[in-house]
Amino acid sequence: MIKQKIYGLIEKGSHGSKLNLRFDYVVMILIVLNIIAMILETIPNINDPLDHFFRIFEIASIIFFSIEYILRIYVSNLTHPSSNRIKSALKFIFSAYGLIDLFAIAPFYLPFIIKIDLRFIRILRIFRFMRILKINRYSNSINIIWTVIKEKKSELAITGFITILVLLTSSFLMYYIEGKAQPNKFPNIISSLWWAVATLTTVGYGDVYPVTGLGKFISALIAICGIGLVALPTGIISSGFMKKINKPNTSTNKCPHCGKEIS
Repeated sequence: MIKQKIYGLIEKGSHGSKLNLRFDYVVMILIVLNIIAMILETIPNINDPLDHFFRIFEIASIIFFSIEYILRIYVSNLTHPSSNRIKSALKFIFSAYGLIDLFAIAPFYLPFIIKIDLRFIRILRIFRFMRILKINRYSNSINIIWTVIKEKKSELAITGFITILVLLTSSFLMYYIEGKAQPNKFPNIISSLWWAVATLTTVGYGDVYPVTGLGKFISALIAICGIGLVALPTGIISSGFMKKINKPNTSTNKCPHCGKEIS
């Protein structure tokens, strides 16, 4: 069946034939070349003489991605089963990857309707690597990371709440402490929030800093707190990840002929 062959080509990835893998590699290479082209287009010395080439390459890429997008809608009843084909198509279109696929080609077509340059949205194509890299060890690693985040979501949520609370408190304090001394650096609480983020993460860009004694004291306390707060989410995820990695494999191997367990 043609639909099954198309499904095997665009969805099976590394679990399919060599043709499936070649298709994946072609898409990967095309994505990388598109990202490189986007970068080179921002350099006038390169873009000016190669503008015509970049335009042709963009059109060829859009044609390829548009056909792929249509084919994915065509096989959506296999990838996103539902009661009818329309619902399956809608499930794919509004899925995470479906939206990424749409955003990857939409910037080319939208200017014909709306006079606005949306080419920057093409950077979303790089997320398509998540679909292409379906080699077992990659997908398993990604699944472990997401599993750890889901299992530790309560701890991460608490850490995030505490971080937001510290940021807001710091912003309010520094606005009222440094606002009069530096009205151009701390004109409002939102501007103070930028300083709080830079200080709490211990980045310290140096573009905004306190000059009063009390402000410096508060800044020192926030910087010390930042060392622990920034490390908390990292430690939570790392510990969960290590538990998953070191978890003993309880699955048993069975003989395909007799069904007995193999030690």
